[in-house]
Amino acid sequence: MKGLIFMPQPQLRIPATYIRGGTSKGVFFRLQDLPQSCQVPGRARDRLFQRVIGSPDPYSAHIDGMGGATSSTSKCVILSKSTRPDHDVDYLYGQVSINTDFVDWSGNCGNLSTAAGAFAIHAGLVDASRIPGNGTGSGTCVVRIWQANIGKTIIAHVPITNGQVQETGDFELDGVTFPAAEIVLEFMDPSDDGDDGGAMFPTGNLVDTLNVPGVGSFPATMISAGIPTVFVNAADIGYQGTELREDINNDPAQLERFEKIRVAGALRMGLIKTPEEALKRQHTPKIAFVSPPKSYTASSGKAIEAGDVDLLVRALSMGKLHHAMMGTCAVAIGTAAAVPGTLVNLAAGGGEREAVRFGHPSGTLRVGAEAKQVNGQWQVTKAVMSRSARILMEGWVRVPAETLE
Repeated sequence: MKGLIFMPQPQLRIPATYIRGGTSKGVFFRLQDLPQSCQVPGRARDRLFQRVIGSPDPYSAHIDGMGGATSSTSKCVILSKSTRPDHDVDYLYGQVSINTDFVDWSGNCGNLSTAAGAFAIHAGLVDASRIPGNGTGSGTCVVRIWQANIGKTIIAHVPITNGQVQETGDFELDGVTFPAAEIVLEFMDPSDDGDDGGAMFPTGNLVDTLNVPGVGSFPATMISAGIPTVFVNAADIGYQGTELREDINNDPAQLERFEKIRVAGALRMGLIKTPEEALKRQHTPKIAFVSPPKSYTASSGKAIEAGDVDLLVRALSMGKLHHAMMGTCAVAIGTAAAVPGTLVNLAAGGGEREAVRFGHPSGTLRVGAEAKQVNGQWQVTKAVMSRSARILMEGWVRVPAETLE
């Protein structure tokens, strides 16, 4: 309109902390620090997270945001004091799509669960009485986390020195450049409760024949533990199980094929009703392929010998082969390995197992799980693994004010 002058608004300034957790990193917020409209689910919160990360980005580069243009780095987290009994904090996770307009809230990030415990202490969300020396001593702080996306409990054993989270140490995690302090995570009762109270295997079978239009038919283990995951044998889909990221991620035809398998699995697991729904549910389920042990060279150049591992696993996240392994998928691997007869268990040699060490593109990872049969149904009481976390930067993120309009 003639005579009107556009007056740009200043950017919003929101307290935030940038943290690496496991082989992922993301932007962490305290719920109380978010703008009022973003303290509840909805479009305003989604738009905020997208703008912070730099999505949707048609260049898939995240130049104008904090994201790193991979599924491992396109993440935001909200923590608050827990409203649930016997828990310290509530942890909500958003997986921000890189080049499309949505935020996926359907699952957890196991890697950032490590950082959730550390950040909870750092941000003053854990009562001093639960920290060694009433907030001034050294030892281990047991942080009880309620994972709000999936309604599960995670226990983080966070090292403390003089009342502060100890971040440096000599624990090495394949897929992470530098050593840090070890944080042990326990994923309690990680299997999906389902509508009927215990659908760890949604189809009722340890192995099904999965029919994938345009691809073929082959055995699959579909499990909801940690995160819904479709496991197939590497050999059945033409792979060795030793593949690295560049072997798959640079070929759109291969990625499209994996997406067809993922969609077929999602339909079979009852996670979606039509193939089109998968477009808005890219975070779950995961698709992974397994193989018996083989020697290979990891992406870092490290030699992984067949005798070093029980099996090999490669997994895709948000449409790309993960550079290491998602924490939640590691829970699914450990759980499936503990159940005799699954494809994961068979790839590891079969029989009863309480832990496996598997090879992934960046190296190896050990994960343990306690599984048992109750009234003919398999249940897992917990899965355990070690990760690390480190604050990379803290202060404020800035987003244009019109983001929330």
